[in-house]
Amino acid sequence: MTTAPPTKTSKSLARPAQASEPAASYEAALEELEQLVAQLEAGQLPLDQLLERYQRGAALLAFCRDRLEAVDKQIKVLEGGELKPWDAT
Repeated sequence: MTTAPPTKTSKSLARPAQASEPAASYEAALEELEQLVAQLEAGQLPLDQLLERYQRGAALLAFCRDRLEAVDKQIKVLEGGELKPWDAT
């Protein structure tokens, strides 16, 4: 008898995604990371859940850093390798 995997709602904080699950996007990873930080800072989690959330946070942080680095490299390629100042106007 097989059981179906648990469904995950977008705002469910009861069980975070596993550390090995990739984030859907940079924005989703950042949102989940912010939620994890709030949970960790609250200091109300049992030790095993604290460790799980810390590990997931570390994985999300690495994902976000990798995405930012990839975008930075793309910008440098588009600008011919020359870093130019940002002009928001």
